[in-house]
Amino acid sequence: MDKEGIKILLVDDEADFAQSMTSWLESKGYAVRVASNGEIAIAMIKEDAPDIVFMDLNMPVMDGLEALKRIREFNKDLPVIIISAYAEDLRLREANSYGISGVFYKGKDLKEWLSLLETALRTHKKLKKE
Repeated sequence: MDKEGIKILLVDDEADFAQSMTSWLESKGYAVRVASNGEIAIAMIKEDAPDIVFMDLNMPVMDGLEALKRIREFNKDLPVIIISAYAEDLRLREANSYGISGVFYKGKDLKEWLSLLETALRTHKKLKKE
């Protein structure tokens, strides 16, 4: 997949996780911006929409579910992958009703992250594999 020009918005309040994921994604050739809560993410999306968003559910100020609801008010097509530390989070079902592209569980293999990312980009942007 051609990664040049692909912009990712990573929304997570855990600075260590965000930094390590940013470094890893940039090493794969993606451009990454980070927001620490949903309110900041919404402003960033309105200013310069990314190609895909990875959004944590549990954050201060505005959590991922509320941010997703608000994003869908002005952008119904933006691919959003939810990040969660908990497989049994009841909010995942509600998030699914707002049209998410998948769920990544913290602590899982990064190959799963990359697979989710590439599948969502192909689906939403109709990008072709190299």
